[in-house]
Amino acid sequence: MSPLNSTSFINATIVRPEFFFISGFAGIPHANYYYVFLCFVYALSLLGNAFVMFVIYTVHRLHTPKYIVVFNLAVSDLCGSTALVPQMIDTLLFKSHLISYGACLTNSFFVFSFTAMQSFTLTVLSYDRFVAICLPLRYNEIVTSKSVLVITAIIWMFSGFATLLPVIFISRVSFCKSIVVNSYFCDLGPIHLLACDDDTPRAVMNWTHPVIILWIPVLFITGTYICIARALFKISEASERLKAMKTCSSHLILVSVFYLPICITYAMSSAIQLNAWIVNMSLAAVLPPMLNPIIYSLKTEEFTESIKKLYRRKIIHFVVRNK
Repeated sequence: MSPLNSTSFINATIVRPEFFFISGFAGIPHANYYYVFLCFVYALSLLGNAFVMFVIYTVHRLHTPKYIVVFNLAVSDLCGSTALVPQMIDTLLFKSHLISYGACLTNSFFVFSFTAMQSFTLTVLSYDRFVAICLPLRYNEIVTSKSVLVITAIIWMFSGFATLLPVIFISRVSFCKSIVVNSYFCDLGPIHLLACDDDTPRAVMNWTHPVIILWIPVLFITGTYICIARALFKISEASERLKAMKTCSSHLILVSVFYLPICITYAMSSAIQLNAWIVNMSLAAVLPPMLNPIIYSLKTEEFTESIKKLYRRKIIHFVVRNK
């Protein structure tokens, strides 16, 4: 019996399949090795982000507004990877590409919520750098721990709400076409294409969601760095200008790693083959959470010094304890 024939009817109008079929790669032999590679990247992401969270929590000098945001980025990276990779491995390797309707929408909600959190957190970090360089005398007045915690709470709530709306719209439509989702997880875009009724609000939401969580943050970050560049040109001493630029370097790398692959893939989506699209988007989803801890450990002097001091403290404690 076809899964579309064995459906549940809600109010005798909404037709829902029992499950979706996640296509994954099409026609590529040994694709399972790639999924195992993503699992390895996920494991490194867990270790790296847990380490960043541990260092920030342990080292008192890092209890600053900026590192509250960095801690939040590590949390959203860890949660985003956890929402995506284990479910993807379970579906594509162990469940023959099948996922139940409810599990699919739940997976969509968490994946896109945490992706939105990553995007908005990078936006907040750009705001932090903007105030630090363009308004240095007012930095401690504007960027406080309280204000950062309030902003963090707001973007958590907004990320959930912005993702919940398209999921609710999807849940209120019927599916009378295929059950094959052409993606590597329960992606809202491909699921939207499977709906059989013409729902204008749902179509509008499907278009505006990427704008809200992707393009608007990109525009905001671009605007802040234009202002930062103008402020840097006004600094007469080259050493001071270089010092200010170094404080932005780690954030710029994070922004590039996160946004460039996604933006390029979205901009060229009509010309990219499905398998290439899956590779681009899956790497764009799992590599930034793995790279972010490395970038902060290597590119942020304050964080690097904190790691060294924490390491020396642990060594001294170990030596004293074993005497």
